[in-house]
Amino acid sequence: MGSRRFTAREAIRLVAADFSELPVPPGPDAPDAPDGPLSWQGYDASRARAADRTGEEESVVCGTAVLGTAALGTTAAVLISFEFGFLGGSLGERTGDRLEAAYTYAREHRLPVVSLVATGGSRMQEGMRALVQLQRVARQSTLTRAARLPQIAVLRDPTTGGGWATLGAGADVILALPGAQVGFAGSRVRPPDADPAAYTAEAQLAAGAVDAVVPERELPEALALWLRLLSRPSATSPASPTSVISATSTTSTTSTTSATSATSATSITSAEPVPPPPALGDTGLPATGWEAVHNARSPRRPRAHAYLDALLTHRAAISGDRCGGTDDGMLCGFGVRAEDGRTVAYAAQTGTATRPAGYRTAARLVRLADRLRIPVLTLVDTPGAANDAEAERQGAGAAIADLFGAVAASETPITTLLIGEGGSGGALALAAADNTWATPDSYFSVIAPESAAAILKRPAEEVRATADQLRIRPQDLVELGVVRGIVEPLPPAT
Repeated sequence: MGSRRFTAREAIRLVAADFSELPVPPGPDAPDAPDGPLSWQGYDASRARAADRTGEEESVVCGTAVLGTAALGTTAAVLISFEFGFLGGSLGERTGDRLEAAYTYAREHRLPVVSLVATGGSRMQEGMRALVQLQRVARQSTLTRAARLPQIAVLRDPTTGGGWATLGAGADVILALPGAQVGFAGSRVRPPDADPAAYTAEAQLAAGAVDAVVPERELPEALALWLRLLSRPSATSPASPTSVISATSTTSTTSTTSATSATSATSITSAEPVPPPPALGDTGLPATGWEAVHNARSPRRPRAHAYLDALLTHRAAISGDRCGGTDDGMLCGFGVRAEDGRTVAYAAQTGTATRPAGYRTAARLVRLADRLRIPVLTLVDTPGAANDAEAERQGAGAAIADLFGAVAASETPITTLLIGEGGSGGALALAAADNTWATPDSYFSVIAPESAAAILKRPAEEVRATADQLRIRPQDLVELGVVRGIVEPLPPAT
């Protein structure tokens, strides 16, 4: 069963208040040819009937609106809403005029763009003149992206064809209504034996092409949250200090130092780096390398969810690599830092072997945060990259390289906290080269001690000695210059 089909203005009323329609852009100097550019018999009559039926003059309604809630605040945005009842929400030349004008207005007034999409694709009665409107839309989206303005799409029923491949799939964040038909191929042009379930919002979510399927009643709050997170610049207010353990020798000494003063020196944009969060565990520094491994692998050690819950409020997750995959072991999204209200982007491993889709999703997160100048926090915790045959078929090496490149190229500050296992390159890809910190219950190693011993043909009883030889303890990492410091737990509340 498909999603409920809204008219363009019903969809607007669902999510926004104070909608003000933008002026219709002027058409060409010469009047339109009868029945359009192809002289398609009956086209003018079809348009007239569509206008009478819907009350609209075209398949899109564009304007400005205020979206938000009392709890999250309000954000002004440019709103684009498709009228599926007007020739199937298809894109023609006049549709392209309106879309171009809406995007231009958004850039001129520094507003985010929210598209409520319901379309069957390009308008066949206008032929190639309609199809090339997709190039116009793609260019406007690209210009808006270059202007560092967020674009959010809501997929209504149906979203197919070129509308899905531009305004839908080209958005920074993609939400979909439950049961909506979503796919490049419309229902009448698919193979006769095609599984209809593959062309749904839920299937696109599972394939990593949609960030969330949001019930109708929850959509206003979801949009309000996303606009709050992506549209408000992160403040540059001084961050509070985090206690760190100085570990400049194998015998650790404890002192309280401001991690903020160190991290702020790396800021190269208007966004301040995220201070490394305090440790949540109560484990002291390990005496041996094998103890470090034991601590990091302990089921009682706090994981990424606990750190994100402690640090951020009002989180919203992105999902999927836009290449057909997802990885539940890589948490990515944005949240409000509880301490100062700043927006923070996060990419966090959850202790599992990270799959190629996880690396690609994290790279997507880093690039979006970089473009919007939102500081990033990464939490490293993985035994390593997934190394099964399927991971190789999914492009593990290329996915890891993509994340290495995204982190290296980022101009917005990235802070990394090692919270558990740091398994070789599969962990290092998520780490900031000059701003990585560690908790006492973590380790980082070029290879797992067991694997190192196996490669060196050492017996099992020498694994512990091999762990010491690798120098993988948090204090070893500080001495080696791999991490900047070791964070302490917060002192008990008095």
